Amino acid sequence: MKELFIITALCSLLMLGACSAPRLNIFDATPNPLQEFTLEGKGKDKILVIPVNGMISDTPKPGLFSTTLSLVEQVVVQLNKAQNDPSVKAVLLKIDSSGGAITASDLLYHEISAYKAKTGNKVTVIMMDIVASGAYYISLPADLIMAHPTTLTGSVGVIFLRPKAYGLMDKIGLSVEINKFGKNKDMGSPFRESNDEEKMLTQRTVDTFGNRFINLVQKHRRLDESSLKEVSTARVFVADEALKLKLIDKIGYIRDAIKETKTIAG
Repeated sequence: MKELFIITALCSLLMLGACSAPRLNIFDATPNPLQEFTLEGKGKDKILVIPVNGMISDTPKPGLFSTTLSLVEQVVVQLNKAQNDPSVKAVLLKIDSSGGAITASDLLYHEISAYKAKTGNKVTVIMMDIVASGAYYISLPADLIMAHPTTLTGSVGVIFLRPKAYGLMDKIGLSVEINKFGKNKDMGSPFRESNDEEKMLTQRTVDTFGNRFINLVQKHRRLDESSLKEVSTARVFVADEALKLKLIDKIGYIRDAIKETKTIAG
């Protein structure tokens, strides 16, 4: 007898017509309480679709009357619900994000990995318009990564921007007096040019985070030397390029991702 699934998703009005496929449920993004909606299918087992949209951050979002959960909190709350629901057999992450903060991205990477380890369930990814930088970082634990034909992905790198105002200040006759304890306390200050030691220390920090990122890519994707070199340039790739480089596993649409997730979930 063919096993049936329910397919679920968070705050998404995605409509997927067929009823013989896994059942799709959507949990409302509001945490009190989370509400689950069936989008597709019949059966006792579920595939949970979790949208990951926008900047990856652990900062709560201000609202008109109250703050809402940060993107990291939203995803973690939903993973926890899935972990405590034995009928959830797999999670499909529907990602559309250009990335975000390093630590927030690493937190989601850790939580997704922990969910897999604790439950034994499969996790898959469907990439939408753009899944770059930190958004690709959080995709790495997935058992299958699928991109739409028009997806942009990659940007495997780290950037640290520091605006400098001292040139403008000189023009208008403005100066800043600094008292400090510790010679590097004002490292990166916009009010003066960085010295060689400070530039070296800053680059060392960026390299540390960048090497962690590229090492995780290699751990999960097993790129050959040529592909790894190309990916390390931190450029973005169209779906066809990403497939050749093995940054993704397949190209398809969300229905295809659901079908693949059903197969992987057993």
